Amino acid sequence: MSTAEAPASHLRENPFEIAKDQLRRVADVFDIDDNLVNVLGACKKAVSVSIPVAMDDGRTQVFEGHRVTHNIARGPSKGGIRYHPDVTVDEVKALAMWMTWKCALAGIPFGGAKGGVVCNPKQLSRGELERMTRRFTTEIINEIGPEKDIPAPDVGTDGNVMAWIFDTYSMNKGHSVLGVVTGKPLTIGGSLGREEATARGALFCIREAVAKKELRLDGMSVAVQGFGNVGSYLSKFLAEDGAKVIAISDSQTALHNPNGIDVQAALAHKRQTGSLGGLKGAEEITNDELLLLDCDVLAPCALEQVITEANAGQVKARIICEGANGPLTPSADEILEDKGILILPDILANAGGVIVSYFEWVQGLQEYFWKEAEVNARLNDIITKAFDETWDTYKERETTMRFAAYGLAVQRVAEATITRGIYP
Repeated sequence: MSTAEAPASHLRENPFEIAKDQLRRVADVFDIDDNLVNVLGACKKAVSVSIPVAMDDGRTQVFEGHRVTHNIARGPSKGGIRYHPDVTVDEVKALAMWMTWKCALAGIPFGGAKGGVVCNPKQLSRGELERMTRRFTTEIINEIGPEKDIPAPDVGTDGNVMAWIFDTYSMNKGHSVLGVVTGKPLTIGGSLGREEATARGALFCIREAVAKKELRLDGMSVAVQGFGNVGSYLSKFLAEDGAKVIAISDSQTALHNPNGIDVQAALAHKRQTGSLGGLKGAEEITNDELLLLDCDVLAPCALEQVITEANAGQVKARIICEGANGPLTPSADEILEDKGILILPDILANAGGVIVSYFEWVQGLQEYFWKEAEVNARLNDIITKAFDETWDTYKERETTMRFAAYGLAVQRVAEATITRGIYP
């Protein structure tokens, strides 16, 4: 029997300390009481479990998993589960806190949660992934539920993983529980539009930002870091809107063509080979170089802390859309703001996923499902409203888009906390 060990993390700073520092700074700007900051700065619950898994070669390997609930003042907690070698408890805590703000900014009745397993899903067989997922679900089964805590896909997980969680939970309850997870396949209660939702929400935010700047998206140059669910769909949508996607990347390969990359060809190549490597019509560069390209819009859609104090001064984009959670460190934020770069913060820019997850949860509880056009129209309504509220606050307060978004969100959670009171 062996225990899976995490390699050196990609995280340069402790993400939970960043999240708490952001909260304190927002509280100062928006005059939020210190006692409330003490409450909102702590996670309600953090559960860590060991996950023994029978591997294909006969070994038993033990993985480490976490599920964190940050806050439930506005409703049951909601948040993804990621499978990644660098997962840590503090990363999951930070992501849970950011989910609380994201739901509050969007105005949906959820609090924030997150989960993760320390593993490399690309090195596991389908059978090993399924056995690990089902055991992890069993270990946290008392922590999740449709009225309690609702997981969803995140980095390294997808609809198949959600299907296994849904089935494991339902088998233990003795009946199908559609609302226990979102991001499920359509055949078992998923929502139309959910797979593309995070990218579509980011697209709506970019459209609004471009319009506020009195520019046209048609013809603008875009660089997208990350070609998973968010990055691939965002590249596709931006290209369909007439933007020139000059750079894309996955975890192994970054590609650049100043005249534009054929995104449809890239999608087909990725499906066929599993990688962007070898795609014709573009030059290979590094992921670090991609972030520094001269472009109108930069969309980091991979992992946290890819733009830091070390490279922020070299960023040349005019607009940054945070498709990932926490891709900019606070020190990078300050440098980029001083350069006049407009930052569309993660809790706004990538909220499309949790918004349509909310739609899926509602549809599952009702057992009545909507048409895709209805899902996308409602997503547009919610994300545009959140953008407009953030933009107005950004202008009125003469602050940053991030502080405006966080300020609105934290105020709403604080108000809910005051209204409910602290029991007993």
